[in-house]
Amino acid sequence: MRFKINKQDAWASALLCALGLFVVVHGSSYSLGTLSRMGPGFFPVALGVLLIFLGVLNLFTSGHTADDEADETLTAPPDWRGWLCIIGGVVAFIAVGKYGGLVPATLALVSISALGDRSHTLLSALALAVFVTILGVVIFSWGLDLQFPLVRWG
Repeated sequence: MRFKINKQDAWASALLCALGLFVVVHGSSYSLGTLSRMGPGFFPVALGVLLIFLGVLNLFTSGHTADDEADETLTAPPDWRGWLCIIGGVVAFIAVGKYGGLVPATLALVSISALGDRSHTLLSALALAVFVTILGVVIFSWGLDLQFPLVRWG
């Protein structure tokens, strides 16, 4: 049985490694510090190294398929509804957050993104959005005292 590298996994691994290298290079421009006194560049560099490690690990663990399996692999067409709803939700969060605050921005983000899943109805997406918004207010506004107004007009 002969093995060859799956191109899709190889590209995913290369993307992870490239992103990790980018983060390491830019994060190392800050002071790294030590483990006991971490500088502002320590965490980004550590995450970049972790991304590079995961990219290499991904290549060696799932990047090999047998020839007979590779020939039978069919890729499904992308689900454009999911992509558009998730990207639309992020764009809505940015726009509504700037002018409306955390509560309406989170409601918009979660409800629009949830509609990308075909199993969600409008009511279930709205219920999920309300739950996540309440959770977000408790965690970010009250718990972490994030300086993001809950509701803002204009």
